[in-house]
Amino acid sequence: MYIPAHGTYLPSFRTYIPSDGTKNLSPIIMIFVVYQQQIFLNLTPATGKLYYLCWLITKHIRNYMMKKALFLTTIFMCFFIVAQASGKVKTVSIKSDILGCTKYYNVYFPDGYKTSGKQYPVLYLLHGLSGTHETWAQNYDMARIVNETIESGMCHPMIIIMPDASGENARHCGRHTGYQNQEGWAYEDYFFNELIPHVEKTYRIIGDRAHRAIAGLSMGGHGTFMYASHHPEMFSSACPMSARLTGVTEVDEDHDQAYIDDMKNNDFVKKFPTYSAEKIKAMKTVRWLFDCGDDDKLLDGTLKMYMLMREQGFNAELRVRNGGHAQRYWRDSLPLTLTFVSIGFTEH
Repeated sequence: MYIPAHGTYLPSFRTYIPSDGTKNLSPIIMIFVVYQQQIFLNLTPATGKLYYLCWLITKHIRNYMMKKALFLTTIFMCFFIVAQASGKVKTVSIKSDILGCTKYYNVYFPDGYKTSGKQYPVLYLLHGLSGTHETWAQNYDMARIVNETIESGMCHPMIIIMPDASGENARHCGRHTGYQNQEGWAYEDYFFNELIPHVEKTYRIIGDRAHRAIAGLSMGGHGTFMYASHHPEMFSSACPMSARLTGVTEVDEDHDQAYIDDMKNNDFVKKFPTYSAEKIKAMKTVRWLFDCGDDDKLLDGTLKMYMLMREQGFNAELRVRNGGHAQRYWRDSLPLTLTFVSIGFTEH
């Protein structure tokens, strides 16, 4: 059977098969499938030639697929090398005398941290209820989002600390949960008196208010507002995301009673009008960004707090986007938060 050097023309199908097998793959596959049964049902001299042609076609397809696999492997390896050069997340333990236990936190290091010798601003990023120090990295693709936001020039390279405010039981929602001080769980004291000093001594962090920010989602948004209102001298920016800012009427029965009582009584919307003029003045020095989905059950509290602060002359910002109390919303919130706190680092 004569096979042209540069390809084969099949009159019955009017399809040109290039010798490198890189074009018209759909017709090639079609020809192979159509004739395959005939080859094995009636192997005559004519079908023997056809069998050879099908074998040749298969060879071209196999060669093409090998080339394609090699190309994709090369692309993957290049991506892997680039990803390895980007920022990384590490889990670290800290022995807390205040809490009487060992706690953990995740720390994100921007690309070049080991070799740059530079000092960096810091963002404390708080998880929500049922979360841990690992939640931002594992559930919200934090490292990739931060890497891309830094590479795009939309935020400064920064160190990000993700602490653990989870409780003792397997669901992390029981006894000893939350960012507030409660009986047997002085977490706020731990955060300011042990965690921050430890972190800012251990890593190359600038360590002043101008280059320190805080953000968090849901329960972490509650903690963000609480910490920035209790300690406005500590943060240049605060970003409560989908935050619980009002009291609660129903709490999962698995929670410890001290946590239930605190969440029911800790209504920031009700407390805000009682703040002193001095406290209001101090809180105004913080840049505030509220972010909550239009389908989020906590939106009402966010809107009320935002309006209260605007009435008092706060330069607070509000973002209400499409979405609910969900992971997808918070993934999209993170770049906005990073950009907002970076502007604060620059302004100060």
